[in-house]
Amino acid sequence: MFELHHLSAQDQWDWLQRGEVTPVELAEHYLRRIERLNGELGALSRVDSDAVLDRLRALDQVPRSAELWGLPYAEKELEGRAGLPFTGGSRALAGRLAEETDPLVARLDAAGAVSLGATSAPEFGLPSYTEPAGRPAARNPYNPTHGAGGSSGGAAVAVAAGLLPFAPGTDGGGSVRIPAAATGLVGIKPTRRLVADQPDSIGGLVVPGPLARSVADAAMLLDAMVARTGDALDARETLRPPDPGRLLGAAVRGEGRYTIGVTTESPWDGAYDIRVSPEARAALDLARDALAGLGHGVEEAALPDTSAYPDAFRVLWQAGASAIPLDDAQLALVEPLTAWLVRRGRELPASRLVAALSTLAAFEREVIRTLFSRDGARLDALLTPALALPPRPLGWYDAEDGERNFAQQVQYTPFTSFVNATGLPAITLPIATLPIGEGDAGLPMGVQLIGRPGGEEALVALGRQLERRFGWERRHPPQW
Repeated sequence: MFELHHLSAQDQWDWLQRGEVTPVELAEHYLRRIERLNGELGALSRVDSDAVLDRLRALDQVPRSAELWGLPYAEKELEGRAGLPFTGGSRALAGRLAEETDPLVARLDAAGAVSLGATSAPEFGLPSYTEPAGRPAARNPYNPTHGAGGSSGGAAVAVAAGLLPFAPGTDGGGSVRIPAAATGLVGIKPTRRLVADQPDSIGGLVVPGPLARSVADAAMLLDAMVARTGDALDARETLRPPDPGRLLGAAVRGEGRYTIGVTTESPWDGAYDIRVSPEARAALDLARDALAGLGHGVEEAALPDTSAYPDAFRVLWQAGASAIPLDDAQLALVEPLTAWLVRRGRELPASRLVAALSTLAAFEREVIRTLFSRDGARLDALLTPALALPPRPLGWYDAEDGERNFAQQVQYTPFTSFVNATGLPAITLPIATLPIGEGDAGLPMGVQLIGRPGGEEALVALGRQLERRFGWERRHPPQW
């Protein structure tokens, strides 16, 4: 039986424009699904049922032609909305309210999107899984005994299960791409500073990005998120502010032939026991063969020297956590991983942070020179596994030992963080749903394409070509 959430976000927007459905009808449809399914999935941490009517009335002040007019969404709970709970997903900040609305939330509201609430995230968005202490875990819709990744885990679950047409996330080490890959979605991490409303973070690691069921829907949301005022500055160059709908147009057309490097190397290989699972290799092989069959140039590629990367990235992650405003009493209330990161960060001498920033800046230059510049391989994109392992069972991560927990996260997600450190764009694509064990119905496995600085158009074009081949936008979990 047809239901409204079966439509793509683009089709829902078209229906709204033609008056075949009203924003009220669409919001009510999704709120009913949230009421029915959210309890078992843990996708949304806050549902603003009483406020939605006021937000729908505010659409009268937004041009009907606005990019997201009337489309439901939910902000990630790490983004603040004035007057509503803003705890960073932590018991230590229980009762805190946001004093103002964060710029990204305001931007999406101005584009005509209608927030239904907030999607669940782990404590302060630090881990790559969404199993917050004392609150429901974000469960993978394809197998609720497994996790959805993080830190935008709730957003991924909501979109995959049809509780939202798409959702914004933030990505500081893979936090959009990891949950997208784990739940069969498309996730985009844009070039550093392409989105003007990028959160402040050490090294510019954290950027907003979209999660959606198709490449075009992800591009549609990213188009609404990006800057058009000329204030999108990258560390290397001024990025051309996109024309309205530019990325969506590139995704719909899905045109072009490109040179693509392929690797299973990660910058963490020398520091941790990184093993790429058979399922991850199978997804990579499917994508590589499909790209070659589509006429793209496909060749093996190698990263530059990565020996200094692991320590430098750890220092930045710990230093970023050290800035979370927690006093000693509050620090006693946070989860062990958070406490470990905060304490380690506060012990760091300034000289180590300066050295780490310098190391990662040099690494960024060398990655771009080796892979994308005229004196290097001159690739259009680099293909890697999205994740080294299939989605992890709930409870797989060590909840008490911060050092071991960090190692587990690296072993699951070794291919994502260096994209943040280098400021490059990347897209994860859900190539296949593969059986993980005997009797298993299958869990999503995907690949990652990393682009040149400002190379989002090539990434969404490549993604759309693979989407035509694999048809993942028609693949859904049982709750659908």
